[in-house]
Amino acid sequence: MPAQSHSWRGFFYIAAATFCWGAAATAGKALFSGRLFSGHAFVSPLVLTQTRTTFAAALLLVFLAVRYGIGFFRISRRDLILSLLVGTLGLAGSNFFYYFAIERSTVAIAITLQYTAPIWVLLTMILAGRERASAGRFAAVLLAVFGCALTIDLFHSGLNASRIGIVAALLASFSYAFYNIAAQSLVTRNNQFKIMAYALLGATVLWAVLDPPWRLAAQNYSAGQWGFLFLFSCLSMLLPYFFYFTGLKYLDPTRAVLASCLEPVFAILFAAVFVQEGLRGSQVLGIAAVLGAVVITRKQA
Repeated sequence: MPAQSHSWRGFFYIAAATFCWGAAATAGKALFSGRLFSGHAFVSPLVLTQTRTTFAAALLLVFLAVRYGIGFFRISRRDLILSLLVGTLGLAGSNFFYYFAIERSTVAIAITLQYTAPIWVLLTMILAGRERASAGRFAAVLLAVFGCALTIDLFHSGLNASRIGIVAALLASFSYAFYNIAAQSLVTRNNQFKIMAYALLGATVLWAVLDPPWRLAAQNYSAGQWGFLFLFSCLSMLLPYFFYFTGLKYLDPTRAVLASCLEPVFAILFAAVFVQEGLRGSQVLGIAAVLGAVVITRKQA
């Protein structure tokens, strides 16, 4: 298990990651809404997801090879397979099912159901005997999920969703839960950047199979769009996953995934400031609930 005496570091790293993801969500919304690159070829969510993963994997692999040498990448076969699964079933899976859920339902429903992940993480860890059941942990999980629902204004938006959209959002939450549990176990045995590199590599290969590079090259994006995709990769993948995988060294999976519930909080605040989205009183209450959940879980041993 991670060192509990340094858990505050874990919360700091996870919070930094969610800050980056919240900013990236606002940048992505500005891109999809036409505020950026109007008159140019449309950048789809699939392309945005694929390029941010690919650029991040390439940059990280080159940096680690130059900094530490090829020997840095030695890893046991079991951990290699598990790292690749974290990338494909975890990172790529949560991204794909999340965007698919948005397409078939609403952003509010997709985010809320994805952030039921703390429930699945807590139940899995208790059943596996890796964490103890406590009223504080259950209260923090339920408060965080409820806070996320309020933050993204779910109750005001309604429940206009297809069954397949709901199923996809739940699959996103399962993928998210899986990579939190599996990655935390891996970074306790290996350097976190090694695990991050193999996870990103696995996701990159999967996306390359589903959407071959030559199809991507045929989109005729401008130099400015490619520059944006590169910077977006650094903001939404490379930097936040550096923080997140480092945070997993100091937190157990339940507390890590609970801290990640700060992402919709930052996303809503960024949207309110930079794209002039209104902020309801219920959303402020939701933000307070998420922060309260983080405080509660910070105090849990």
